[in-house]
Amino acid sequence: MIKMIKGGVTAAKGFCAASTAAGIKYQNRQDMAMLYSEVPCAVAGTFTTNLVKAAPVKWDQKIVYESKKAQAVVINAGIANACTGEEGMRYCRQTAEKVGELLPVPKDQVLVASTGVIGMQLPMERICAGIETMVPALSGETESGHAAAQAIMTTDTHEKEIAVEVMLGGVPVTIGGMCKGSGMIHPNMCTMLGFITTDANISKALLQEALSEDIKDTYNMVSVDGDTSTNDTVLLLANGQAGNPVIDTKNEDYKAFCEALHAVNACLCRKIAGDGEGASALFEVKIIGAETKEQAVTLSKSVVTSSLVKTAICGHDANWGRILCAMGYSGAQFDPEKVDLFFESAVGKIQIMKDGVAADYSEEEATKILSEPEVTAIADIKMGDQEATAWGCDLTYDYIKINADYRS
Repeated sequence: MIKMIKGGVTAAKGFCAASTAAGIKYQNRQDMAMLYSEVPCAVAGTFTTNLVKAAPVKWDQKIVYESKKAQAVVINAGIANACTGEEGMRYCRQTAEKVGELLPVPKDQVLVASTGVIGMQLPMERICAGIETMVPALSGETESGHAAAQAIMTTDTHEKEIAVEVMLGGVPVTIGGMCKGSGMIHPNMCTMLGFITTDANISKALLQEALSEDIKDTYNMVSVDGDTSTNDTVLLLANGQAGNPVIDTKNEDYKAFCEALHAVNACLCRKIAGDGEGASALFEVKIIGAETKEQAVTLSKSVVTSSLVKTAICGHDANWGRILCAMGYSGAQFDPEKVDLFFESAVGKIQIMKDGVAADYSEEEATKILSEPEVTAIADIKMGDQEATAWGCDLTYDYIKINADYRS
């Protein structure tokens, strides 16, 4: 059984966090965060599929793929350190070395992450000063994790964090997480940074497999605007401090761990989608009755990324034709004349389409349902028992306002 608990990245035993206002790009707000485990951790990671990869992504990939352990993470908001050449890689190394000067952590166990404007070099004097400020402030208190979640935001309107507890081998194990993401978000890892900490005792190989498999049904199912970032990173650190029997085979404890990890990731994904740049509503798309999982994934992604569907959700308009159209050009095969379509929110559920044609429904009731801050479209294609869920948001005037002058 998975239990929601208070906190985020500091909820698991042995993890600390700190944050500071380094003045990297933003003024009068915190813009750097740091995570630290009292002992070295098994580490797993997944990264952007964009061919253009930021320096921190390349740095972290080397650690995740080649190092056995990691112990610290340094994150900055405001400058992405992407398209910065050798200088950008040198700044990653300098960041790690600075941590190593202040903590007993080798540089190949220090992960780095950046988010913000592409093409600008990091102000390393401020980065190093920020690390010097954060190290003595590292704390395992809930408030420290919360402040760290706030510090990594860019155009996000609120912090995103969660923690859960699950029993593994008769021992309570905690998984906590935080993320940021609001724009330049599209399936196959979105513009987002995600950091998950756990005190589970689990092998590096199974930790990576658990994360890689869950990504397919969580972060890769999120889209805000169709752009895939240069910096997307999800890192998962496990320090083993819970003391559960080591998970090194795919037993019942591994299954329970995966379920708890999914609960954390799915929650963070919904928070990202609902906080899309300029968004007024979380838009969830469920495809049910599919013949294969791949078919359901393709159809749900096609609907959730459609600009016409997203604008209809913004206008609280039950324009079901746009949804069927988006399904039709997805490339997935189905019979349009068998599709049933429903809209659902906190105030009710309504059938809009039956067997490919309009159902007898109330436009007034449909508008009421679509006026809620969280809206779900459910399409039953009646071909099997597979399903998939994608998350996105509506497309509003504010999205253009935010992105028209992002660098200023």
